[in-house]
Amino acid sequence: MDLSLCLCTFRRPALLDTLLADLARQDRLGLACELIVVDNDPQQSAAAVLETWRTAFPFELRPLHVPEPNIALARNAAVQAARGEFIVFIDDDEQPSDTWLAELIRAQRSAQADVVIGPVEGRLPPDAPDWMIQGGFFAAPSMPTGTRLRYTQAYSGNCLLRAAMLAKLRGPFDPAFGVTGGSDTMLFRDAELAGATIVWSEEARVSEEVPPSRANLQWILRRGYRGGQSFIRSDLARRQGLDRAGRTLWLGLRAVAQLLIAGLLAVACLPFSRARGIRWLRTAYAQLGKLGALMGHRYLEYAV
Repeated sequence: MDLSLCLCTFRRPALLDTLLADLARQDRLGLACELIVVDNDPQQSAAAVLETWRTAFPFELRPLHVPEPNIALARNAAVQAARGEFIVFIDDDEQPSDTWLAELIRAQRSAQADVVIGPVEGRLPPDAPDWMIQGGFFAAPSMPTGTRLRYTQAYSGNCLLRAAMLAKLRGPFDPAFGVTGGSDTMLFRDAELAGATIVWSEEARVSEEVPPSRANLQWILRRGYRGGQSFIRSDLARRQGLDRAGRTLWLGLRAVAQLLIAGLLAVACLPFSRARGIRWLRTAYAQLGKLGALMGHRYLEYAV
């Protein structure tokens, strides 16, 4: 098996059905592939969709059920079941371009990379406010294919990973992050520390519809808060003793300073540019998330 295409789904049968149709059209460059779909809903809401597609899919589709809602456990089940030399993850609410999979493979071959990350572009509703569009809050980053990335720039919603690399990492996704979010941040940090090469593929594009529940200021700020929490927790997770204590103090002091600066800049910018002011406000919320994590608070991104 050359490639294991993996996705985890939770109570999104209609979106899953659309995604499976998109995946069936992918150019696989002649590689032997399998598709592993992990239903993370205790009620198995994906079962009917998967049964319909199981015989219609152009290559082997292997459904799994992980009844405990925990995104890290679901991802680990997919990794453990995968037989491919490379593993590709995509989220169940995303839509890939027709050349998406082929472009991930080409980028990996060109750079001989351990990890390839592609852009995820948010499709805003028609009535999205101007500041949301101007601020690029759901826009994908853009950079030349082959650009080396740090772990903080990587995510699991559109990625290719070398299976042999994952086998060397604990987990590889940490279940402690399974309902808070950040298990992919933790994985990519471990991969970077292990010497993995992480590169970008500009052409391996996917998009996702931004629902009204996310296309608002409250969600953007909460996401900033959660991002700050994930950064702190992943940075400190593998540290011990004096190293952890010193790093905790430094990160806490830095977050306080950044919170003050970002807050002042948000106030200064808002009268002239709402988009810029909200970007700084999101940065301030990220610092609040860092401080909250240092004090033991956990924002539950995937709480049921």
